[in-house]
This record gives sequence, structure tokens and C-alpha cells, in this order.
Amino acid sequence: MRPADILARLRRGEQPTAKEIAWFAAEIAGGGVSDAQAGAFAMAVCLRGLGPEGRVALTHAMRDSGQRLRWDLDGPVLDKHSTGGVGDCTSLILAPALAACGAYVPMISGRGLGHTGGTLDKLESIPGYRTGVSVEDLQEVVADIGCAIVGASADIAPADKRLYAIRDVTGTVGSIDLITASILSKKLAAGLEALVLDVKTGSGAIMDDRAESLSLAQSLVDTAQGAGCMTSALVTDMSQPLAPAAGNALEVIAAMEVLAGEGGTALRRLSVALGGEVLAQGGLAADARDGEARIDRAIAEGHAAEVFGEMVAALGGPGDFVERWRDRLPAAAAMVDLAPVTPGYVAAIDTRALGEAVVTLGGGRRREGDRIDPGVGLADIAAIGDEVDRARPLLRIHAASEDAARAISADLRAAFTLSGTAPPVPDLIHERIG
Repeated sequence: MRPADILARLRRGEQPTAKEIAWFAAEIAGGGVSDAQAGAFAMAVCLRGLGPEGRVALTHAMRDSGQRLRWDLDGPVLDKHSTGGVGDCTSLILAPALAACGAYVPMISGRGLGHTGGTLDKLESIPGYRTGVSVEDLQEVVADIGCAIVGASADIAPADKRLYAIRDVTGTVGSIDLITASILSKKLAAGLEALVLDVKTGSGAIMDDRAESLSLAQSLVDTAQGAGCMTSALVTDMSQPLAPAAGNALEVIAAMEVLAGEGGTALRRLSVALGGEVLAQGGLAADARDGEARIDRAIAEGHAAEVFGEMVAALGGPGDFVERWRDRLPAAAAMVDLAPVTPGYVAAIDTRALGEAVVTLGGGRRREGDRIDPGVGLADIAAIGDEVDRARPLLRIHAASEDAARAISADLRAAFTLSGTAPPVPDLIHERIG
């Protein structure tokens, strides 16, 4: 087979065979195709699609491009995955909460894609935290602590690792076929027994159209269940940031505030809902409602925070992180409050614009290999329905300098639509699938 022949077929709208897709995925993993060819493949799939059979074939091929984990533990192996949004740091809360409830969570995560933040980038704002570990180290930490949030090693879904980075810089993030294969190739290779998916919809989601988000959720559930992994999906709101912060260290702070019982209403509610789903699927709860109560109790009683601290220490971070996290995280050099021109109620937010502003500040990547400033971002972000004025700003900009903050102020103000009356607050969870 030749890469050019498969690319030509895709360009004409013809569906490659499962054998051709498996071969191309193996060549992506092994370096047999160039970055240009891999990028052309991603663009062709984005424009032409693979169809349900091709989507399954790509998922399985990428899963089988590396090692598949096997577990011998005294509890179920569970996980959660989000399709990505702004201010979404539920993974940092949910992985230790699930572990505190008796699950084992090998959470293989990714870096930021486009305007959305990446779990690995957030965790790497913790001094010393290692996201790149061997399969053996991953299995040891999961067995000892109950959870580990790490990146995919070279041995797990290597085809996805390479294609994931290429998608970020070629404008091919928003493809149902590529998203399904990317998410599930890593999750299925991790040897999961059950999985819950958080599929975002709204202005800050990879797919802002609700119908497309529902299609993605159904694709993910159908593909995962077809591979033998109990799976459900919640379609959740991303018309505004989930946490009142966007940016790597700032989102770690938001997650720690929830684990410490200090706040994060929407963030905590969603973490509890997702956890309830997967605990029920994994047999650790009678049903989702019972699972939610167990997750909520693990957070309220401090058990989830304890597990998070143990995980951080096991992966190279400070041993006293839970006790001293405010001192351990990097901070930006400048902080500037952004007030509205006129007072009013927040009626709508262009959440994608907020995520792009974080990238502009240096908190995300425009090109593969870009360095990230972990301390920059946005904090105290007003939510839909909040009344804002000079005393209650729209948000606070954390930047490398005041000039950098001022340079994006106009774009950030434009991201907020204000009204004279309080608007309805959007539902956090739109639909359940699976």
C-alpha cells in the first residue's frame, strides 16, 4: 500500500477499507508516513468522513498500534473523559474521588487542543509532577494509590499520540471520526471496564452545535460499547466556562478549592454527576444517584483530596501539595481586573474567545512544541446571570505583564454580552446517552 493512494481515495470521497485504515494508522505510529501525509489524512477525514464502519476501524487500529493494558486488581477499572472545554478541570477532582470510592483509575489524558485546555498541561503546573511515565510505572501507581493522571506513553496508542498533535495545528480538531478514534483508542488500550464521557456543547466546546454534540456522544457510546466497555455519556453545557478560571495553574486552584470544600458549584456538581454514572456502571453503586452520593461524600470528607495528594507525590510532585497548594503553584507577574464599560447582567459569553485569550497570553499552544506559561490565564470569571460593574468586574487577567493584559482587554470585553435584566441560567446537563 502507498499513503498517496489512500489519501487520493479519501479526497474523492471513497471509503478506505478497514485493512487500509489499519495500515495507515500503523504507519502513523511507526513513522512510515510524513507529518504532511498525516495532516492530509486528518484533513481528508475531517472534510469527507469515514462513516460508522471506518470510524470503528480507525479506533481499533489506533488502539492496536501499541500496548493494551491488563489488570489484576480488587476493584473495577474505571475512567472519565471530556471532549474539552474552557475551565474544565473535572478530571483533577473526579479521578481521586473515584479512587476514594474503591475504583482504580488509569486516566490517560492529553494536552490542550486549540482553545481548550489540556489536563496534562494543568498538572504540569505543579512543580515536579511527571505526566510522562512508563506503562509499568502507571500500573504501579494505580495499584498503590488508586489513580494516576498521565500522558499516553510511547507504548499506548502511539498512532493517536502523533495524530493528536498534528490535529491541533492543522485545524482538524472538530471531526467526529477523529475525536471518537482519538478518545477511545487510548481508553480502550487502558483496559477499562467502564467509562463515562462528558461531551461538551456550546460556544466553548469543540463542537458548539448541540446536534453535532449529540451525534458525537452517540458515536462514542456506540463505538465503546461495541468494543465491550460499559459506557454512557452526558452532554453538558459549555456556553460558559465550567470553573470561574481558565489557565493551567488557575484551573488547578479551582479544582483544589473544590477538593478543599471551598467552592466551585458547577464544577463540583458535574464531577459528582459524572462520578455517579461510572460508579454505577462499574458495580460500586446501586445506581447513578447512589454513586453521586458516594462521590459527594468522598469530596466532603476530604478523602478525594487525600488521594489527590498521594497521586501528586507518587508522580514526583510535592509531598505536602494538598496542605500548601497555594504556595506551590506558579503565579503570573501581573493581575489586571477587567470591568465592563457599563454595568449589567451577563446574558451570554463567547467562551471560545476566552479560551483563545488564554492561548494569546501564553497559556496554550499555537504550534506544536510551543512553551506554555503555566501562571497566566483568567480568574474570577463572571457567569451567565451575574451582575457586573466596576466593583464586580467581568474577570481578572493574569498575564506576564500589564501590557500583555491590556492588549487583550478589548477582545475579552467583546466576549461578554450584557443585558439590563437577569437572564435564565443554562442547564448544566442537557442529556444522557447510553
